Amino acid sequence: MFAQLMKTMKNAGMLPRISETEKQALASGDVWLDGEFFSGNPNFKEMLRTPWPELSAEEKAFLEGPVEELCRRTDAWKERRTAQVPAETIQYIRDNGFMSLNIAKEWGGSGFSHYGTAMVMMKLMAAGMSGSFAVIANSVGPAELLELYGTDEQKQRFLPKLASGEMIPCFALTEPTAGSDAASIKADALVFKDDDGELKLKLNFRKRYITLAPVADIVSLAAVVRDPDNLLGKGEDLGITCVLLTRGMEGLSLGDRHWPNGLPFYNGPIVGKDVVAPLSNVIAGAEGVGQGWAMLMEALAGGRAVSLPANAVGFAKLFAQTTGAYAAVRQQFGMSIGQMEGVQEPLARLAGLTYGITAAHNVALGGLDAGIKPPVVSAALKQTTTEICRGLALDAQDVFSGAGIMQGPNNIVGAAYNGASMPVTVEGANIMTRTLIIFGQGATRCHPYAQQVLQALEEDDVPAFRRNLMGWLGHVVMSAGRTVVRGLTRGYSAGSPVGGPTAKYFRRLSWASARYALLVNLAMLLLGSKLKAKGRLSGHFADAFSNMYLAFSTARRWEAEGRQQQDLPVVTWMLDTSMQRLQNAFEGIYQNFDTPIVGRWLRTVGSLMLRVNTLSSGAKSADIAASAALVMQPTATRERLTDLAHRAGASQAGAGRLLHAFDLMAAAQPALLKVQQAQRSRKLGRGPAEDLAEAALAAGIINAEEQQAIAAQKAARLAAIEVDVFDFDMMENALSANTHYSADRSQVDVSQAA
Repeated sequence: MFAQLMKTMKNAGMLPRISETEKQALASGDVWLDGEFFSGNPNFKEMLRTPWPELSAEEKAFLEGPVEELCRRTDAWKERRTAQVPAETIQYIRDNGFMSLNIAKEWGGSGFSHYGTAMVMMKLMAAGMSGSFAVIANSVGPAELLELYGTDEQKQRFLPKLASGEMIPCFALTEPTAGSDAASIKADALVFKDDDGELKLKLNFRKRYITLAPVADIVSLAAVVRDPDNLLGKGEDLGITCVLLTRGMEGLSLGDRHWPNGLPFYNGPIVGKDVVAPLSNVIAGAEGVGQGWAMLMEALAGGRAVSLPANAVGFAKLFAQTTGAYAAVRQQFGMSIGQMEGVQEPLARLAGLTYGITAAHNVALGGLDAGIKPPVVSAALKQTTTEICRGLALDAQDVFSGAGIMQGPNNIVGAAYNGASMPVTVEGANIMTRTLIIFGQGATRCHPYAQQVLQALEEDDVPAFRRNLMGWLGHVVMSAGRTVVRGLTRGYSAGSPVGGPTAKYFRRLSWASARYALLVNLAMLLLGSKLKAKGRLSGHFADAFSNMYLAFSTARRWEAEGRQQQDLPVVTWMLDTSMQRLQNAFEGIYQNFDTPIVGRWLRTVGSLMLRVNTLSSGAKSADIAASAALVMQPTATRERLTDLAHRAGASQAGAGRLLHAFDLMAAAQPALLKVQQAQRSRKLGRGPAEDLAEAALAAGIINAEEQQAIAAQKAARLAAIEVDVFDFDMMENALSANTHYSADRSQVDVSQAA
């Protein structure tokens, strides 16, 4: 019976077929917290034991010393105008170990944890774009690939030079016709026997969007190896391979630049024409030929959880730090604009989402440092954090308004607004990550039985097929039962691993997970091979998973940090918002479930029941107001939200000037309250309290020191809201004086910029 069923399922295409590259992707990394949510019955007690990352003494010292100094040295405005990172900055980066953070000490590196490395990236990103490239340089590039797979000779030859900064690396994967579909790269590497009798590779390729390519000394290139004469004895088409190329090789062209969003970010194309490389330049040597895709999948399984989320968190902390301060400093209608309910909404988003994505990042980094490589979690983390960051950039721009678009050294969020969209496009656009990768990998690799059934079908293993198919059907029944019971009890039947204000969210997550598991089962069984093409449906499945992970991470952070009561409005805002977004994702799944019977029921009766018995209706008004207030005042919550982020000094333009005014406002607040109380008791007249300071001094309401504090904060506040003004001729000639366009290459040549 089961043999016939196997044959029928194969012929009917009832389950999705898995290509060779997909198999390698599915075999890479670990199933982790993602498996708990796909199970439908997450063990939250065990999940709450996931390691919470901490900095070592060495990492703290590096953040407080060299990183802080590099942040102070960064002149973001000058770098944007010239599209150059100053030579002295690059030398400082090389001389102070920024290139060595994730390289083992035995090769001259620092051997930092993933958390320590990510925090360096985060802090540099919050201070400006330029310094962050130094840390990103060896993340998912030659250094990581060499440490994981390189031969001893390759490690000894390259790793010390990469660690010291003598060699700047880049990783070349993307091509004009192979972006998100990286497995279809066209870079060609032909095996041939040279005149000296040695087997070598002749490479022809055209890469683009390569970080650090214009200044790189060593390239880790992904190419497809062909061996038509079977010189290696492995066949003709050997597959994707990672090859090391160095600057100066004949036929290798480096140095041209792209100009991403007008930012000083070293990125550019790499072109190779008949570049000859010995087989010893293949990572892992001759044995590594054809193993490149597996290497990349293994590295990316964890890599996506480090650099790109670190960039997003860095931007988010900058936005929360400065937008909250600006909302306090900027006044209209006789009050700080942050007191207006309309402005409180974006401020609450800045507070809550910064808390949430920081938590999600920390949970993943804790797992990575424990030796776990979770590809589904890292893909969800990349997509979610970068997308949220892009939304926060809009919120920051809305609050800063005109001050956020007038360019100059005092524009705090303009460059970050442009920069926030860049990580969205890296390692596959978020559209592809959301609709193909998160659920595409998760549904198969995280499901308790699906991958085993597919494998049994492929291998014609009837006993394994029978065993796993019966287990799968049992899982469907259990998920359906849990969904009904937990829905009727709103999660109470599942219980909670904790008490207090977050307990209800754990119960609702258990309820949501059961429903999710049931829907995943129905989608895989009823849509089968058609599921791959259902981008809208899989996108909503990805959203549901991402928001379950965000909600859990938020609650995990609350526990890890000792249940800080002052943070509770921000925590509950984030949890309610994640649950509302999870609710929206389920509604999207129901509406896009395209099957005759089950789909029709979900779109009609099911959708009605979903809206009647909701997971959440969103954040409460009280939490919105309280969260906004917490980032507008020098509170402990504000400090935790922006922990480890660079804080510009008072003498620095832009953020430094603003935060100085913010500090002076806080210092003058007790004196201003005295003036306001005097106004209420009619001892002083109407008008802004800061304008009545001299009258209050004369009336003995405040003393001279308090009057000076009020005057100082007023002067600083008015200075902080000013925008930059430029000479007309300078504006007219700014671009033409520093750049010229190369029509034959259709790109901007900034090599002469100064």
